[in-house]
Amino acid sequence: MSRTALVLGAGLGGMVAAQNLRRLLPGKDRVVLVERDARHVFPPSLLWLMVGERDAEAISRPSEHAARPGIELVRGEVSAIDPAAKTARVDRQTLQGDALVIALGAEYAPQAVPGLAEAGLCIYTLEGATAIREALARFQGGRLVVLTATPQYKCPAAPYEAALLAESFLRKNGCRERATIDFYAAEPGPMMVAGPAVSAGVRAMIEARGIAYHPEHQVKSVDASARRIGFANGASAEFDLLLYVPPHRAPAAVREAGLTNESGWVPVDRHTLETKFAGVYALGDVTVIPLKMGRPLPKAGVFAHGQAEVVAHNIAAAWTGTGEARRFDGKGMCFIETGGARAGMGSGNFYAEPLPNVRLREPGLLWHGAKVLYEKYWLWSRF
Repeated sequence: MSRTALVLGAGLGGMVAAQNLRRLLPGKDRVVLVERDARHVFPPSLLWLMVGERDAEAISRPSEHAARPGIELVRGEVSAIDPAAKTARVDRQTLQGDALVIALGAEYAPQAVPGLAEAGLCIYTLEGATAIREALARFQGGRLVVLTATPQYKCPAAPYEAALLAESFLRKNGCRERATIDFYAAEPGPMMVAGPAVSAGVRAMIEARGIAYHPEHQVKSVDASARRIGFANGASAEFDLLLYVPPHRAPAAVREAGLTNESGWVPVDRHTLETKFAGVYALGDVTVIPLKMGRPLPKAGVFAHGQAEVVAHNIAAAWTGTGEARRFDGKGMCFIETGGARAGMGSGNFYAEPLPNVRLREPGLLWHGAKVLYEKYWLWSRF
């Protein structure tokens, strides 16, 4: 008897899940991978593209190349999911699996903040990063603002890296003294989920470079013509160039399938990533995993990768009757680019209680080099 593993989404997590499933399962079992986009973009490298250190071709690959021999790639939009039946509607066809892995990520909703999309440039998209590169090249001075629209978003380090890299770019181009840089954060501090020591360390990096940090400023609206941001606390800020992290939400097909809870995301078993539906798993940015400290596990590629390995192993172990089940342990790390070919690095156990046990290492050439090597390895090994 043959079985089918249906994986929705070929981002970091979905790709790892599909490729590991193909390696672990017998050839008679099918692995079907669904992906909407024609090209896979390696998200961490968008920050380098933003400051002219990469181009789009260098950090992207055709999605079809992620489909190793034995993986059936279906290109299309997932419009509906029936988790009880383990089916997904993709354009005009319905796909069914014996196991369903949902790795559709988070979608961006800048329209949730009036005026935001019209006034600013998004840090998290290829189009936005490309536009930022062009805007920074033209920028000769003025008010640069980096904004997080909500307290929780994927890759918690990324907007702080963006601010540091933009500051380094302006300094290198000789116009730093003619610019002010302000960071308005919806959250009470940088990377709070990593603990107070890491949060204080990242804030110190920001402020040491003359970037003014304004926590707990929840954006209410943006006036594109007046170049003014209004906050829920009554404060306002003016800008000449606005870089933002947009609000996130689960894709409509996921929300409409009854998979999400009051958080708006998919709750899963923190160790197996199984949803409330047997044989249906969710991983990566589309999930919510509460931590003892009261915040959810960050949405980050390193966690999606680790979760995908656990899910693929456990599906294969159950179907083949070989090997012991594995548990996702909440361990992860991330680089923090600071400019000048230097990066810091935070790593540790986010499942530790009562607080995550995370250590922040000082910026240096070593960690930057490690991030470059990982970028090259990912794009070579997965495609």
